[in-house]
Amino acid sequence: MDAEELAKAVASLDRVLHEKMRLAIATALYHRGKADFNYLKRLLKTSEGNLATHLRTLEQIGYVRVEKRFVGRRPQTLYELTEKGKRAYREYVKNLAKLAREIA
Repeated sequence: MDAEELAKAVASLDRVLHEKMRLAIATALYHRGKADFNYLKRLLKTSEGNLATHLRTLEQIGYVRVEKRFVGRRPQTLYELTEKGKRAYREYVKNLAKLAREIA
């Protein structure tokens, strides 16, 4: 793979998912399905503000769906990948694996 092909392969990676926290969120949601905010915060060992910012970004581009509900009298916010988000995640992983194979 020459430098031009490498640049094209890197450019093909989804810029939104390429950020490590958003990729971690997408990975957790892809494999778990739905997850609540507190679960994601503990799993990813991040602050509420950081997590909320990245979740909002994923929601705004249509990768994540948000569901707010009450469990007993306590509010709970659930997140899950949309079909668009699942497709983007699979494509990202496929492109990253292809890039890794080409470089190796």
